[in-house]
Amino acid sequence: MCAQKVIISKVKQRVALLAVLLFSVIFSETAGAQKVAVRNNLLYDLTLTPNLGVDVKMGDQWSGGLSVGFNPWPTSDDVSKKWRHLLIAPQLRYWTKGVFEDRSTYWALNLIYSHYNVADVKFPFGMYRDVRDKRLQGDLGALGVSFGYTWRLSRLFRMEAEAGMSGGYAWSKQYACGHCGTYEGRNDKAFLMPKLALNLVFDPRKKPVPEPEPVIVIPVDTMKPEPIPVVEEKPDIIKQLMAENPVLCDISDYRPYDPTKPMRRDSAALLVHFELDKYDLKRDFRQNAGTLDRIISLTRQIVADSTAEVRLIQIIGFASIEGRIKHNEMLGAQRALALKHYIQNAVEVPDSMFELNNGGEAWAEFRDQIAELIEKHDDQSETMVAELKRAIYIIDNEPAADHREQRLRVLNGGRTWNYIKEHVLADQRNSGYMRIYLERKTP
Repeated sequence: MCAQKVIISKVKQRVALLAVLLFSVIFSETAGAQKVAVRNNLLYDLTLTPNLGVDVKMGDQWSGGLSVGFNPWPTSDDVSKKWRHLLIAPQLRYWTKGVFEDRSTYWALNLIYSHYNVADVKFPFGMYRDVRDKRLQGDLGALGVSFGYTWRLSRLFRMEAEAGMSGGYAWSKQYACGHCGTYEGRNDKAFLMPKLALNLVFDPRKKPVPEPEPVIVIPVDTMKPEPIPVVEEKPDIIKQLMAENPVLCDISDYRPYDPTKPMRRDSAALLVHFELDKYDLKRDFRQNAGTLDRIISLTRQIVADSTAEVRLIQIIGFASIEGRIKHNEMLGAQRALALKHYIQNAVEVPDSMFELNNGGEAWAEFRDQIAELIEKHDDQSETMVAELKRAIYIIDNEPAADHREQRLRVLNGGRTWNYIKEHVLADQRNSGYMRIYLERKTP
């Protein structure tokens, strides 16, 4: 009995030290300069085990974390059923769409250590049968991998669902029962351990800081009769922005996306580019940096202005006509979603203000680009012009998209397709268009 109390005392000392370290990480200036999220495993809570975890951003797609769980109950050694343990689990995560994104998946490498005193516990699915009628006291270590998905609940909280598997080794002393001290020998063995977690994550998103309105100061000459103050009329900032940026439209001019009309002819819409077969939005790819900065700047100015409000941000995601249709439709949807997430990470705009359109395979854009090549046929032979006109005929008269692509590929022995790949498809592998619709407020 005395030996067990000494062990429990040591465990409590370890927990106190870990708690101090954990809160030091959360509130230190070093962590404050980075992004920190605090989580609690709700499934672990169901076992009456208090637990807490911290994740710290280490890069654009990497984070490191530490989870601690401590269950001291029952505190009386005379109780047969025991579930006492201390669990410490460092974790390294790789995020597929960026650390702490509102909707993202991640892979995790888990390292687990636990000191335990367990007896008369029936685990589900017949696992760990040794502790049903015996008491095991000792330590274990394990290494595992897991996969998780996160989604945002509010400005302050996210939810994470995670599942995985770990393998390790346990060093245990076995006793006859939970409340007696009859030692029966060692019970060391290797094991597999599943991991399931449903984490409530405290991860506040920053609120946009509105720009202060200019203050007009009117000097007063006390030696003369006080003049009637004249307040200068404020400049109409929104009107000026709309005049300089055609991407800003009044909500009364809203038009739904029409897949039969090429967006590239719409000079008012903004275009961002994506790498071949990718939907990660990168600032350093082509002219994305300037376009994205312009989108965020315009959105912030409208959100901060009291005379107008954003009513709708219309985004259309495209993919080129090459390859499988289902894969290209997935690319179009994910590219539209990537631009939406980029805006929301910089400006607080709710999901309800977005209209996402999946343009899928951009056949209207593709046809328009071929027609443009025909119009500018100065550097092309008459034969190539005729072949390009034949390609437009196939696009207009073949209703099945997959058959349409195959007919284009074999046109003139593949010569026309090679020309199109060089002059058209290279620019099609982008693309996400957007418009911002706003509404002026009545004074």
